[in-house]
Amino acid sequence: MKMRSFQVCQCGAPLQMNEAEAPQPQGTQVLLKMLAAGVCHSDLHIWDGYYEIGGGKRLMLADRGIKLPLTMGHENVGEIVAIGPDAKGVKVGDVRLVNPWMGCGECKVCGRGEENLCLKPQNVGVFAQGGYATHMLVPSHRHLFDIGNLKPEQAAPLACSGVTAYAALKKVAATLQDEAVVIIGAGGVGLMGVTLARKMGAKDVVIVDIDPAKREAALKAGATKAVDGGASDAVAQIQAATGGGAWATVDFVGSGQTVNLAVSSTIKGGTVVVVGLFGGDITVPTPSLPLRALTLRGSYVGSQTEMAELLDLVKRTGMPPVPIRTRPLEDVNATLNDLRAGKIVGRVVLTPAA
Repeated sequence: MKMRSFQVCQCGAPLQMNEAEAPQPQGTQVLLKMLAAGVCHSDLHIWDGYYEIGGGKRLMLADRGIKLPLTMGHENVGEIVAIGPDAKGVKVGDVRLVNPWMGCGECKVCGRGEENLCLKPQNVGVFAQGGYATHMLVPSHRHLFDIGNLKPEQAAPLACSGVTAYAALKKVAATLQDEAVVIIGAGGVGLMGVTLARKMGAKDVVIVDIDPAKREAALKAGATKAVDGGASDAVAQIQAATGGGAWATVDFVGSGQTVNLAVSSTIKGGTVVVVGLFGGDITVPTPSLPLRALTLRGSYVGSQTEMAELLDLVKRTGMPPVPIRTRPLEDVNATLNDLRAGKIVGRVVLTPAA
């Protein structure tokens, strides 16, 4: 059985199509024929080979263990075409979502149920071969989730943008029903955050973005107020929209500018959750943390448990109405370039044809 993969062979260079024999699953491994592979903004960082960390410095991903050639793609749904002898609870023909955030299963972090924060991560499409291909080998059946009646192209983004937004919002769940939640960034993950916040009980969602088209998309997706993050009085606008300052801000951009904006517009006792990986740095006066009782924390994708919770929520309440467009797998380079140029509203999902 032949498989085609589009791989990063040189950082920043166009992905190359490679053809090889599809691997035969061993042990608990499962081979999927890919049906849908979402294109995520974090793929741009992997493609470039670094994160910007401010002051002209870069965190090189090779230093984190990412090796080339790499097939990216971590938002994946596929049909099972072969299983290893030790795979349990799945069979050929099943359609499954892949939870890409895989750990070693042995470190202290994995031991507390947070494989997404593993000290030796094995994430699909990052440290292991991903879904920009006609087939993909999954290490274990336990990373596969039933999508019920969801379409593959709908379900695929739940593996990253969905669970990332859900896990971040869980960190401020205590104030969602009573206080406005501020969401910075109306890209694919931010729009997912808007819709999930409403499903999780938020009655007031303030979206902040510099792009008027994306602010409009967020309002259509359920945001109740919109603020231009590039406005000179953006802090004052956010404080007015939240009745004196934000109790909870989730930043899906993660630039120095957006985190500073979040911190400046947060009320005493409030929380800022940084999710985005745009890059940069911030300077926070240390006395302001205790004097304002400010919580500044990060959130990275989600756990196996949170993936299951998210799928249960979506099955009960319906799929978040985030714009999703499909493109052929062969359009992967054009899609990544469009994403970098800010031309994509919502999510593009590649539909490989085996």
